[in-house]
Amino acid sequence: MAEVFFWCAALALVHTYFLYPLSLFALEGMAQVFQNARRMRAGEAARAGAPAGPLPSVSLVVAAYNEASCIEQKLQNSLALDYPADRFEVLIGSDGSSDGTDGLVQKCTDPRVRLSPAARAGKTTVLNRCIPAAHGDIVLLSDANTMIDADAVRKLVRHFEDPEVGAVCGKLRLYNPTKQDYEESAYWSYESLIKMYEGKRGAVVGANGGLYAIRRSLFTQLPPSTIVDDFVIPLRIMEAGYKVNYEENAVAHEETTEDYGKEFGRRARIAAGNFQSLKLVPGLLLPTAGFPAFAFWSHKLLRWCAPALMVAALLANLFLLDSTFYQVTLLGQALFYALAYLGKAAVFKSGAAKRVASVAYYFVTMNMAIAVGFWRFLRNSQRAAWDRTARVPSAT
Repeated sequence: MAEVFFWCAALALVHTYFLYPLSLFALEGMAQVFQNARRMRAGEAARAGAPAGPLPSVSLVVAAYNEASCIEQKLQNSLALDYPADRFEVLIGSDGSSDGTDGLVQKCTDPRVRLSPAARAGKTTVLNRCIPAAHGDIVLLSDANTMIDADAVRKLVRHFEDPEVGAVCGKLRLYNPTKQDYEESAYWSYESLIKMYEGKRGAVVGANGGLYAIRRSLFTQLPPSTIVDDFVIPLRIMEAGYKVNYEENAVAHEETTEDYGKEFGRRARIAAGNFQSLKLVPGLLLPTAGFPAFAFWSHKLLRWCAPALMVAALLANLFLLDSTFYQVTLLGQALFYALAYLGKAAVFKSGAAKRVASVAYYFVTMNMAIAVGFWRFLRNSQRAAWDRTARVPSAT
């Protein structure tokens, strides 16, 4: 029985972190082979792409709570985006800001900017209010502290020429002004690569809250208690049968925080919201959903089970020490957790050892945050309203 538990846990972990990404790469490789074969049989040359149609109207919606330190920069960045002015607007939904955010938005004289203030009720309530009130056919969602590349909007909206596409996720690049080897960046690059290959199959499982676009007509009101709106909104669109694509060349930039306590709290909050989301997208749990269900289970559900799977693998391993093989697997687990501890203690000051230890520490703390989030979900103690994350002042 211990051996069954060990292998079930180990294989589930290997699948979600390694085999699933490899399956995405393999599927894309086969798709390319079949596509090229069809073209050769038909005597077709690879086409550069269909002529672009007229650009749709776009509304950039930003939910803001006490963002006085960055809202002016956000407005400047938004108004400088390369998109026709007569087809673009910026709608700032203020969630009861008390630090002067509303006044700074009102100071902006550009007619494309609108302010929608209301009493504090949480980000989901802001989106429920602002997305239906947006004028654009396409709604671009972003955070106040996220800066978008000038050409990103055009690159996102071209996907909507396909009527089967309901949402498109952009690429969010994280940066740390004081640490070039910030450990989250390695994991984030890995996640972005998975999203890119999911996007090739129209099944990106959750968006980057800093930059994604949806068809306004496909938005459905969310329960006010929804915690991870940027996860649920695209999943609901995918559940309805539309594609959720990924555009790696539509880039936005967001600064990370040095406050590890707040960062852990953010991850735990997201984890609680992830478990909450299961009841909001029940159709994606069923095999009848096809590849989106496979992606949802492989990329998300098994990840959320990782803390329990790690504990199960370790405990089961303790009952199997009469075998040399399982002595080696136990040693491997012990060395991994020791490496994570060394990463926490910052024993290594530079080089590959420091990077590997930091990634191990990040992985362990990330799964600890998932466990805390699950506990909050069970107790229903995670509130939906969010607090902005304090940022380190940039030197530039």
